[in-house]
Amino acid sequence: MLVTREELEQREERELAVYAMRSRRSRGRIYPEPEHAYRTAYQRDRDRIIHTTAFRRLEYKTQVFVYSEGDHYRNRLTHSIEVAQIGRTLARALCCNEDLTEAICLAHDLGHPPFGHTGEVTLNELMQGHGGYDHQKQTYRIIMELELRYPDHPGLNLTYEVREGVVKHDTDYDIVDARDYNPDERGTLECQLSNLADEIAYNTSDSDDGLRAGILRPKDFLDLAISRRVLDSLGETVSSTDLTQPLDRYRFIRRLVGIEVSDAIQATAENLRAAAVQNLADLRSRAGNMSAYSDEITQENRELKRFLYDSFYRHYRVIRMAAKADRIIRALFTAFVEEPAQLPPETQQYVSESDRDLYRVVCDYIAGMTDRYAIAEYRRLFDPEEAV
Repeated sequence: MLVTREELEQREERELAVYAMRSRRSRGRIYPEPEHAYRTAYQRDRDRIIHTTAFRRLEYKTQVFVYSEGDHYRNRLTHSIEVAQIGRTLARALCCNEDLTEAICLAHDLGHPPFGHTGEVTLNELMQGHGGYDHQKQTYRIIMELELRYPDHPGLNLTYEVREGVVKHDTDYDIVDARDYNPDERGTLECQLSNLADEIAYNTSDSDDGLRAGILRPKDFLDLAISRRVLDSLGETVSSTDLTQPLDRYRFIRRLVGIEVSDAIQATAENLRAAAVQNLADLRSRAGNMSAYSDEITQENRELKRFLYDSFYRHYRVIRMAAKADRIIRALFTAFVEEPAQLPPETQQYVSESDRDLYRVVCDYIAGMTDRYAIAEYRRLFDPEEAV
């Protein structure tokens, strides 16, 4: 027995909720192309994202720790995979389109430069007067323009809904600019769930990495309301849980993820029931997102975020890494702008053959680098004994 695309689309019609996005009802691609025999439109989008150069480079792009700090900390690739796993769980529980959710989740960080948010802040400062830099807009440019994998069009030619999901990715660390995607229209629920999945993933994984690194003090972490909730659910007292021990930490973080995901599912389901959402158009017309946490978890997450910012992201070890990253990116940017002939030939050609100015070409080149490639380029440019 063969499962064809038509059968997969029929399953979606039978099994997905009234507010979910069906593959066959997509608003389509910019460049028309025939449908695949065995994959839905969103499955193809997911696969195209996975096979991009930008996706592979995420393995050596910083989440919080630079790759040289150790092999066990999250990077942008493992973060994206964790987001996709959580996104699929949310979508499955709420009878949404898992493939669309996964595609958005896997694409959401493609535009991150090396060295995480430090790299983004630095590039944005360097690009003032030249359009600035924002990783979300860069993600959109990657899928629309910079990934050249087809002879008859630029970009990946993704469906409207995946492109919309990238544009309307609205977490605390993203700037939404949906001017070309009906900005007054809410994103699909799959889009909204990908936003929650991203937030759950970085809050919980950063907690795990901070504890593993010895930067977050277990006693302070266990004073948080969300930590007390986890301990209550485990039936443990504060004194019996030592987060310096790997197995205890794994169990704690695992339960934290479970609490966050379960709360998001239940709160979103309650919002959908209370709003009596009848169909996708009804959901899109709402003034706010249907996906959410409960009020209690929302407040506890705010406390967790403040704690992570003060105790982890602003820790002197992380600041030292950020300062190094800032110096590297500024030095590379200045060197390439002052002498473009130092750029690789395939990059130089964009200055003369496209409508991108020199600053944008240099910015794109640096933004595409992994941490280790940026460090290597820095050495090649500034270390007299390094081979060029």
